[in-house]
Amino acid sequence: MKNGISCFSLENGLDVVVIEDHRAPVITHMLWYKVGAADEVPGKSGIAHFLEHLMFKGTSKLAPGEHSKIIAKNGGQDNAFTGQDYTCYYERLAADRLELAMELEADRMTGLTLSDEVLLPERDVVREERKQRTDNKPDAIHFEQMTSALFLAHPYGIPIIGWDHEIAELNRHDALAFYKKHYAPDNATLVVAGDVTPEQVLKLAQKHYGDIPAQNIQPRKRVLEPPHMCPRKVDMFDERVEQPQWIKQYLVPSARVANAQQENQAEALQLAVLLLAGGSTSHLYVDLVVEKQAAVAAGGWYNSVAMDYAPLGLYTIPREPYGLAHMAELVDDSVQTFIKNGPSDRAFERAKNLMVAESLYARDNQTSMARMIGAGLSCDMSLEDILDWPQRIESLQKHQILDVLEKYIDENASVTGQLMGSEQHLTGTRDAPDEAVK
Repeated sequence: MKNGISCFSLENGLDVVVIEDHRAPVITHMLWYKVGAADEVPGKSGIAHFLEHLMFKGTSKLAPGEHSKIIAKNGGQDNAFTGQDYTCYYERLAADRLELAMELEADRMTGLTLSDEVLLPERDVVREERKQRTDNKPDAIHFEQMTSALFLAHPYGIPIIGWDHEIAELNRHDALAFYKKHYAPDNATLVVAGDVTPEQVLKLAQKHYGDIPAQNIQPRKRVLEPPHMCPRKVDMFDERVEQPQWIKQYLVPSARVANAQQENQAEALQLAVLLLAGGSTSHLYVDLVVEKQAAVAAGGWYNSVAMDYAPLGLYTIPREPYGLAHMAELVDDSVQTFIKNGPSDRAFERAKNLMVAESLYARDNQTSMARMIGAGLSCDMSLEDILDWPQRIESLQKHQILDVLEKYIDENASVTGQLMGSEQHLTGTRDAPDEAVK
């Protein structure tokens, strides 16, 4: 046990994590399958997410929708989500209803039943979801196209929800084949957080999951990304766009990959991005928004929890009269200035304290804690990697964050995107007149 967290495995390969939190008689039950959109068969994009929907459509014991109705009648909530590397199903209930959550989730691990009568309308629901979340939003379309351009071969370039023309062809055979291939105890992690003991969880897990046979699931093998030899650019015009946007993504390793290459490399990247582009006190914001007044917004991100790659992104929303004409130059100059000069000692320590504090606050919430651990384990990170993250942040030296930026801010491994309503947004001046920026 470490930090109130216990781990064990059943004989059929199901990994179980128990996070004790006895402050309230509530539990969060999360079942994580180590399969996501990046594990789909070529030409079947969206099947992981589609199956997530179909898992609520009934089993040999329960009618469509009955799973959620039972949870609701017992005062709980349930839902699911799909990522590139995992699919998660969860229930949040009173602590004395833990066995109910296990019974229902174990049932649909093996008992899913599908008919075209249920499947075809749900396929239309997924296509409508794609339409609302992506196809009707120029910024979402643009970002999807940029991400596709960032990956030359790796399946992270394919959207989680799938391409519409491939979703339209998904059928019952596709869904059941994916289900039978990936949904098994030896390809899953059960995370239970809340007012429970490890002994309680072990007893119930053995009762409800223990008899489900293992399927001898093999380790995931992904297509390797070839060397990137030149930068790419994705410009998009859409008359619905009123405010132009500039975005740049760099291909960098995830925490799992980065730290296997060099200790604390991922943490250094996270801290570097916070200092460079994380909010209104960051270098990029102060430089472009406050001082140069070339943009109305600027920021960035690096979401490190993934099996393989984790794009590092920067963005700005230009301010007139600059337009988009010189954004790439302005941002690149600002980034290189940061790498050369680094942050002040005060800013560096403040950023470290902020990241550690946010981590501790997240751990104070049982659902956030369960999600953090479940996602990390599903991406083949170790529990120690996840739990020791604050200590590794605290140990970082300033030169480490500058070293990783210099290493991974690689123009050849980048995609620059410009989203605009018309070609007029491309115009602008390098040095705006004083009266234009007051």
